[in-house]
Amino acid sequence: MSGLPRHLSASKALEARSAAAHRAEPSRVVRKRAVRAEAGIDTLAIRGGREPDPTTGAILTPIYQSTTYAQDAVGVHKGHTYSRASNPTVSALEDALGALENTPPAVCFSTGLAAITTLFLALLKAGDHIVVSDVVYGGTVRLLNLVLEPLGITASFVDTSDVQAVEDAITPRTRLVFAETPANPTLKLVDVEAIARITKKLGIPLAVDNTFLTPVLFRPLDLGADIAVYSTTKYIEGHNATVGGSISTRDARLLDRLRLFRKSLGSIQAPFDAWLTLKGLKTLPLRIRQHSRSALRVARYLEGHPKVTKVFYPGLSEFPQHDLALRQSRSQFAAKRSTKNADSQTFFGGIVAFEVAGGVDSGVTVMNNVQLCTLAENLGATETLITHPVSMTHGDVPREQRERTGITDGLIRLSVGLEDAADIIADLEQALDQVVTKATTRATSTRTTTTVKTRGCARQLV
Repeated sequence: MSGLPRHLSASKALEARSAAAHRAEPSRVVRKRAVRAEAGIDTLAIRGGREPDPTTGAILTPIYQSTTYAQDAVGVHKGHTYSRASNPTVSALEDALGALENTPPAVCFSTGLAAITTLFLALLKAGDHIVVSDVVYGGTVRLLNLVLEPLGITASFVDTSDVQAVEDAITPRTRLVFAETPANPTLKLVDVEAIARITKKLGIPLAVDNTFLTPVLFRPLDLGADIAVYSTTKYIEGHNATVGGSISTRDARLLDRLRLFRKSLGSIQAPFDAWLTLKGLKTLPLRIRQHSRSALRVARYLEGHPKVTKVFYPGLSEFPQHDLALRQSRSQFAAKRSTKNADSQTFFGGIVAFEVAGGVDSGVTVMNNVQLCTLAENLGATETLITHPVSMTHGDVPREQRERTGITDGLIRLSVGLEDAADIIADLEQALDQVVTKATTRATSTRTTTTVKTRGCARQLV
């Protein structure tokens, strides 16, 4: 299955223009991978696609903070000519990301939204149609509605957790299906394998935004998706230090096209940001394990709190798509391993969403009274961040679409960080204590409970 839609691969004039432009682009130098593709995910994160610097032997890839590169002769160079097209530090990150996902080198961008924008412009033209998850990052909605729709590209926002709904939404003009799983911020899941069967039959590429789980917990390409999209700003870099994005695919022609469009749009990642992301990537498996473990503890705490009316977390047995989460998000830590030391636990990521009794006023009370948690728009960092999607990340999503998809005015998104989970719970506890509601009782079912101590008090958790 080619990642290029049929209308693009069949256009001889367009291919000729692309080939002519591509001749001016430096050759992609792919480093020899230092470890086998079958290596464990921790090894791949630290060593995959990386070699000591050939000039000095430096273990860390240098920051090549250079605009341009000397050429040996006309048309003869060492793989790089101008940093808008390619840069050695960025290329090193692309090699490492490709090794982590068992793909050719990824394509890295200045931001996650730059990656999505470049993907859409590379695959879509005026008159084309795209099917998109109805619950999706607000910036993606803004891009489609405010930028691409005036250019003649139309989008249908569809419940991509409903396989039949996706198939019904596809028209003869559909050139791409774009799914986000888990969805931001309600964590609704997509059965990627089932959707991929439909798109492959119709010759339409399937792109999956896998930012929340990363290749460590979930590999959409292994389930039939053609393209994996990431905001490396989030878990991959993981320290609130950079912005960036990447696209992975196993389609060589699509990779060439993405690099051509990136050069044309000027959306490549900066060398220093790529260098910081390379450092953060080394600890990604370690971090996302702990994010996931703590998020499950926090979700169970919230599930048992009398002032919390809804909790969204795929790791909870009450989550509507829990079985799909178990089947689809199989931990890569144990992939291709049979040793007793392999970590076979399933992890569900570090994002929890919830609603508080009393609606938006109560939710705002919680967000304004947290002390350890930081009120901010990012996610996936070492610090615990609490977000109000309606006023922050999803402010540009039309109200009707938000309400239809469960993004209520009182919804809280929590990116559980690497602080002690008991301290995170204690902070939520004192913030929830500030909420005054008329009814603080909830129907409860029989549950297995454990006790977690939170700064001098004990709470029964699921």
